[in-house]
This record gives sequence, structure tokens and C-alpha cells, in this order.
Amino acid sequence: MAAEQGVKVLSPDQLQIGSGQLSIGLSQQWNRPLPTVQRALIVIHGRLRNAQTYLHSGETAATQAGQLSTTLVIAPQFLNESDGTRHSLPSNVLRWHANDWMAGAPAVGPTPLSSYAALDQILQRLGDRSLFPNLREVVIAGHSGGAQVVQRYALTTQADKSLEAEGIKVRFVIANPSSYAYFNAQRPVPTFDPAACPGFNTWKYGLKDLPAYAAGQKHHTLEHNYVSRDITYLLGANDTDPNHPALDKSCEAQAQGAYRLIRGHDYVDYLNQRHPQGLNQRLIEVPGVGHNGDQMFTSPEGQKVLFAR
Repeated sequence: MAAEQGVKVLSPDQLQIGSGQLSIGLSQQWNRPLPTVQRALIVIHGRLRNAQTYLHSGETAATQAGQLSTTLVIAPQFLNESDGTRHSLPSNVLRWHANDWMAGAPAVGPTPLSSYAALDQILQRLGDRSLFPNLREVVIAGHSGGAQVVQRYALTTQADKSLEAEGIKVRFVIANPSSYAYFNAQRPVPTFDPAACPGFNTWKYGLKDLPAYAAGQKHHTLEHNYVSRDITYLLGANDTDPNHPALDKSCEAQAQGAYRLIRGHDYVDYLNQRHPQGLNQRLIEVPGVGHNGDQMFTSPEGQKVLFAR
């Protein structure tokens, strides 16, 4: 119902992207040089599109880690059509159909910009050394639906390469997503019948029919780039409810496991099987936490991951 009624709170800041504007929340205004900022934390909301809630969680985690003064927290807000109805958005504010932004789909207005291309624009701004002369790290983190974004974005983006050429490290934190994009038809559930679920290997669950954002990229190149990236899978040890109301229960997702914790473990096992030489990736469980973004990011484990403490 929340998605149908429109989001409750709009983020107050705007990032101009061509003819459109992306709503964002910021812990510091970034229209002037920020020489004290050494890290940018981009934190991505879930299906409720409550970006300001995630901005607050990022700020709280940074405060508790003693890193707020040197961290810029950025919370992009991927609005949809119902938000435009509820809030009478200006015509130039980007909006997507339903939850299509999770999979990198183009916006329905005012311009068909992929949600992932919008993230590219944030990275491009962070790479401006006249604004961020001392930036050394960008952390892209998401929880639940936001974690689905981060996982697929880490798979398809090339925008991190220009930052790394500037000496800015890029890390990804994927917290409690409902599903992952697999690289072939292998799935961990022994009883899964592909014939009964023809879309199981189609994007966003697999690499068939990639979004326009990833057009022209070869599957082996996508996998090579993905496994070379610094990625942490941050999983709530109590996120084990197979009937959770926000859990993806489609056959495509069920092929990846019964609940989020096991889906995450199985996916990391799958990557290790395909790349036995080792990965710059790790899985960390957060004890006592279920499907709660604030508790995940503000936990001692979350703080350590986000701020490399």
C-alpha cells in the first residue's frame, strides 16, 4: 500500500542530470568545495523509497563510528509515478514505474534515464577534485531493495573506474537483498525446476535480456568486472523468515533459497565455486538483527564495514 499511496517524505535536495532532476538527501551541502570530506557514503533506500530515513541511518552510523565530520552521506531517492500523484512533483523530477528502478530500468519521465545512470552521475560529481580535493573512498551501500540496486549496479557499472583513476577507492556493501543476479543457469535449490519458471535466468535474476544501461557488455566481461570489485555482503543473522511480507517470493527468487540469509550464503558460495582463485569479497553476519536497515548499518559490524574501521 505504501507504494500505491506515494512516499511520505521527499528529499529536499536535487541533482541536475541533463533535463531531469534526481531527488537526494545530503548530510552536507556539496555545491561548494568540501576539503574535509575523505569518504562519501551513498546509501540507497528500499522499496518504500524512504531516502531520508536511510540518510539518518547513515549519519547515525558515521557519528557512532566517529567519522561524521569527514564523511559526506548521500541518499538518492528513486521516486515513482504514485509519488508524483501524491506530491505534485515538478515535471522535471525523475520518476520510475513502480519498483523498476531496482533493476536499472529507464525513468518514465522526464527523460528515460536508467536509475544506474543516475548513480553514475553522483560518482562523476564525487570525482570532481575541485569539490572533493581529499576524497579517498566512496562506499555504495544499500539495504533490501536498495541492496538489490547495489548488487546489480556493481555488476553493470563502469563509472567506478574513473574514480579509481583519481585515486579514489570504491567499495560496495550489499545488505539483505531478496535476490541476486546469477551468471549462468546454476541455482542452489535442488528441487528447482527451470521448466516451471521460464524467467529464472532473465534480468534481474540472471543475465538474459540485460537492461539498456548494460547494452553491449559481454557476459564474461560483466562477471570479470564484478568479481574484481570490493564487495561486502552484510547479512542479518535473523533475516530468516520465508514469509516476510517484503521478501520476493516469485519462483525466480525462490530458486535462490527460502529466505534472505540463505540466499546470501548460497550466492557467495556460488561465486567462490566459480572463482576458486579467491575474491576481494566477503560475507559478514550481523548477530541478532533481522530485516532492519537501521540496525544493520548502525551495528558494530555495519559500522566496521561502512567505515573500514
